[in-house]
Amino acid sequence: MEFGTGAAGRLAELGWDEFDLLTTARADPGIAPAHIVAAGGVPELAASLLLRVVRPRLVAWGGGRVIDTAKAIVSARGGEVCAVPTTLSGAEMTSLHRKIAGHESGRSVRPVLVLADPGLMCSLPEPMLRASAMNALAHGAEALYGPRANPVARLAALRGVWLLAAGDRALGALLCAYAVDSAGYALHHVLGQTTVRVCGTPHAETYAALLPHTMAAMLERAPEQMAELAAAVGATSASLAARLDELGGGTRLNLDPGQRRRVVEGALGRSELACTPAPPVTATELEALLEAAAAHPNL
Repeated sequence: MEFGTGAAGRLAELGWDEFDLLTTARADPGIAPAHIVAAGGVPELAASLLLRVVRPRLVAWGGGRVIDTAKAIVSARGGEVCAVPTTLSGAEMTSLHRKIAGHESGRSVRPVLVLADPGLMCSLPEPMLRASAMNALAHGAEALYGPRANPVARLAALRGVWLLAAGDRALGALLCAYAVDSAGYALHHVLGQTTVRVCGTPHAETYAALLPHTMAAMLERAPEQMAELAAAVGATSASLAARLDELGGGTRLNLDPGQRRRVVEGALGRSELACTPAPPVTATELEALLEAAAAHPNL
């Protein structure tokens, strides 16, 4: 990893002079002919590019969708990924990604090189950047009680959360993403991922809206971890949900009853939901979390 101003300019210096570039129209750096990654689901996007992207090395210059698409392509056919993140998605630090249909047995891919320039990572307009930061903070929060929670992930997560709350978003996002890749995820990511997949809602904004409520659901399940999370964002356990709502700018998630029902059904079918500390998460609780994220409750 290279972290700091100008890091993205070190591709050739680090031996990356022949590659296929995946990016978006917004993020395209103009350093090579680009394969533009449009809106859509990662498995479908990766499948559409699989036969067009021929070089062994891929440079993914963009946010989580671009980086995960590159990872899915390499998972299916081999190769290496260099990630140049332009958001706080954290995809550059993880081997967590969906795979192309028919290639599910391929390895999970983590980029071999990350060029993390804080200016690029924080280049979104402020409302979108705030939501992206909350998505990053959610990585750190869930790493505290994930199925593989461990001391190293805990330290990285708490430091990352503190940095994000203090405004040092780029480094905080990297640390939190490292932590969740190490520790794994449960309730929050299952509900967020399922909502995005079923309803097509924006990823970061969905996570920002859900986070105050999913963490409130963890207060009794993982009280020590939630106390540590609260301290890292300058709150107490009692005020944690309100503080997370404040950091997220009061983002709301308005789904109709049919959408909520489909999300609940989808989430209950995810094996990772069982990684949530006891008691088991029920359909009623999931429905209540989605309703709370749409309302303006007394946080």
